[in-house]
Amino acid sequence: MNLPDKQRIRAAFARAAGTYDAAAVVQRRVCEALLSALDAGCGPAPRTILDAGCGTGYGAGLLSARWPDARLLVVDFAETMARTAATSGHAATVADIEALPCRNDSLDLWWSSLSVQWCDVAQVLGEARRVLAPGGRLALSTLGPGTFHELRAAFATVDRHRHTLDFAEPDEIVGLAKAAGLTDVRVVRETMTVCYPDLRQLLGAVKAIGANALGSGRRSGMMGKAAWQALSAAYEGCRTADGLPASYDVILLTATR
Repeated sequence: MNLPDKQRIRAAFARAAGTYDAAAVVQRRVCEALLSALDAGCGPAPRTILDAGCGTGYGAGLLSARWPDARLLVVDFAETMARTAATSGHAATVADIEALPCRNDSLDLWWSSLSVQWCDVAQVLGEARRVLAPGGRLALSTLGPGTFHELRAAFATVDRHRHTLDFAEPDEIVGLAKAAGLTDVRVVRETMTVCYPDLRQLLGAVKAIGANALGSGRRSGMMGKAAWQALSAAYEGCRTADGLPASYDVILLTATR
C-alpha cells in the first residue's frame, strides 16, 4: 500500500484533535458497530483492554462503559489526540501501534477502530498477537476500497493525482490476521454514508478528522478555479435528496489469539 510517511500522518491528526469530535459522525457509528460485532462473539469479560489508536477517546468511552471493571489503556501516536483522550480520564500513552509498549501475553482485548488503514497492517496484527494473552480477543475496524468512491470518480474527471488512501480488501486483512497467528477470524462488511450540503463542507469534514494525509502521487498545489468548478460539477452528479454523499466501506474484523 502507498501510505503517507508517519510524520505527515501524525501531523494531520495532531492538527485535527480540536475539530475531530464535531466531524466524526461515521467514526462514532463505526465504533458502536465494532462493539456490537465483538459482543456477538460472546466470550468472558476482559480484565485488561488496549484501545490502539484511540483518537479523542470515543471508543475508549464505549469500552469503559461496557466493561467498567476492566483496566483500560489507550494509545495514540499523535500526542494531542492522546492528551485529549486523557482529559476524559483514560490512561493515555503516546505510542505507535506498530510497536506497542506492552508486555507479551498481557491483554485480554486488543481494540482498534479506524486506525490500521494508516499502518503496516501485518506489523500491527503481529504486535496485537504478541500482546494478547492466550484466548484474548481482537476487534478492529478499517476501511475497504469502496470508501470515497464518489470522490475518486469526481476527481478522475479533473486530474490523475491520488486523492484517497489505497484501501485493502477484506480478504487481504483476513489473510494477514491468520498469518499473524490469530484464529476464529470473522468479518462483517457494510457501507455507511454521510451526506453534506456541498463539496466544501464534505472535504472540510475529511480534513477536520485528520484523514487528508496522502502518500506519493498526491496533488502538490492548490486547485485552480476551473478545476474546482469541474470537480464540483462532477460530484453534483452524485447528489441525493439528502445532499452530497461520502461513502465509507466499513470492515469489522474480530479474532482470537
